Amino acid sequence: MTPRIFIDGEAGTTGLQIRARLQGRTDLEVLSIAPARRKDVEARRELLNAADVAVLCLHDDVAREAVALIENPATKVLDASSAHRTASGWAYGFPELMPESRAEIRSARYVSNPGCYATGAIALLRPLTDAGLLPHDTHVSVQGFSGYSGGGRTLVDANEGRGGGEAHPMAGPFKSYALTLTHKHQPEMARHGGLTHTPLFTPHVGGWRQGMLVQIPLHLGPLGVKAEGLHAALVRHYAGERFIRVMPFESGKPADPILDPQALNGTNGLELFVYASPGGEHALLVSRLDNLGKGASGAAVQNLDVMLGLEAAGHDYRVPEGV
Repeated sequence: MTPRIFIDGEAGTTGLQIRARLQGRTDLEVLSIAPARRKDVEARRELLNAADVAVLCLHDDVAREAVALIENPATKVLDASSAHRTASGWAYGFPELMPESRAEIRSARYVSNPGCYATGAIALLRPLTDAGLLPHDTHVSVQGFSGYSGGGRTLVDANEGRGGGEAHPMAGPFKSYALTLTHKHQPEMARHGGLTHTPLFTPHVGGWRQGMLVQIPLHLGPLGVKAEGLHAALVRHYAGERFIRVMPFESGKPADPILDPQALNGTNGLELFVYASPGGEHALLVSRLDNLGKGASGAAVQNLDVMLGLEAAGHDYRVPEGV
């Protein structure tokens, strides 16, 4: 029987991107709700319980309410909100993170899709904390730079001249935010990154639609490690993975490298970089990804396949051309 998928919140940015990535799939059946009934609780309840996997693309409170609506014990849940990323009883949907991650996702009834900034940070941190190269009690700083689609549909509309021209505080060429130094991704970064201290996180949103960089600067002297060792640990950890690529380590480059945050747009790819200062006393860890791809919808479809045992089919989770 073909697995049935219901995307609760399919009209939002993440939901639309998931639908686009499922376009043309014949091994899944996507259940849809009539536009006029998207906020009808009983209509949603019916479809949530009819699905083999319910994908939640909702605000946190509404996602929790949606889980409460599911009474069918056979329905699995993949939550793309931040409501359950550190919750007990939920598998963390990062298949490449640990050797046992895929098995945990496959056997779980409840799976939480990682956050975009958190994906970039955790992908760099967890291999290093597990390898003992970065002590668990290290005080880490994380810098994030994202396209405006990370702010959801209202910010997209504001930047692209839709929505009646309403002002949005985050719209514009470049903004820094979360200046109170609190952000919902921080607990997720700490727990799944293997840290005992909450990282200092400084996010920024730019005037490009999608694509992000996440950066972690490190003083290597107190750690007693070299940048080459950090790079080698990342290479070992992600050997053989399809979607995560550790970029070559190069020292003594004649020119400064430049990274475009938009280079992986439309894909489920994640690139990891390690840079070192000329004297080797500092390192900069960088991840690059599409915040709508491996940072949200691409990761969700990948998790969906892991949950249903379909990952071996080799889908690339790209957005089809023209969509």
